[in-house]
Amino acid sequence: MTDFSGKNVLVLGGSRGIGAAIVRRFAKGNGKVAFTYSGSKEAAEKLGSDTGAEAIRTDSADRDALIATVAGRGALDILVINAGIAAIGDPLTFEPDDIDRMIDINVRAPYHAAVEAARQMNDNGRIIVIGSVNGDRMPFAGGAAYALTKSAVQGMVRGLARDFAQRGITVNSVQPGPTDSDMNPADGPFAEFARSFMAIKRHIHADEIAEYTAFVAGPHGAMITGAFQTIDGGFGA
Repeated sequence: MTDFSGKNVLVLGGSRGIGAAIVRRFAKGNGKVAFTYSGSKEAAEKLGSDTGAEAIRTDSADRDALIATVAGRGALDILVINAGIAAIGDPLTFEPDDIDRMIDINVRAPYHAAVEAARQMNDNGRIIVIGSVNGDRMPFAGGAAYALTKSAVQGMVRGLARDFAQRGITVNSVQPGPTDSDMNPADGPFAEFARSFMAIKRHIHADEIAEYTAFVAGPHGAMITGAFQTIDGGFGA
């Protein structure tokens, strides 16, 4: 297991699901871990108590609050940007404000957080965005706006990887496919449909994504940058 002793780690969107698994993985690796949450106070407090990580209430849609939170953590070694929301359905029925909020959280927040982190980040740091295989493939109707946000993350990752490379800072996206979480439970109404596109017919476990993220964040990830680390059970094959 990769050891993160002495590493200053911030996970944006860490109270539940994939984010909570990532917090647990870095805490288990002896990192100095903090994570943000928005609406899940009870879950955040329990996770903080269980892991020793610091829970910070921050809405990723609030640009100034997000930037202040990132800046307040000082010289980070690892930033994991997991906060995200999904609006799936007929685009003709969505309220424009709902789509704009998704863009704020899924696109603008990762950009501003990554840039702010890089201002103070230690050399050879890691910036990892939890994206989605839907940045590569959208095989069903109703996902246009969500896919837009995940494809935008890919462009950001490519660009920032070059911008920060002189300091050895890597920028990558880990791209899960259907994952057992509150957003997409393995026994939910959408589950069988999602699995129909996968080669391996089961939902991904959050701890599998956390372990993959830890690999990219560890010493073996030094030459992985500007890349999309897909873990999707063959969803995009």
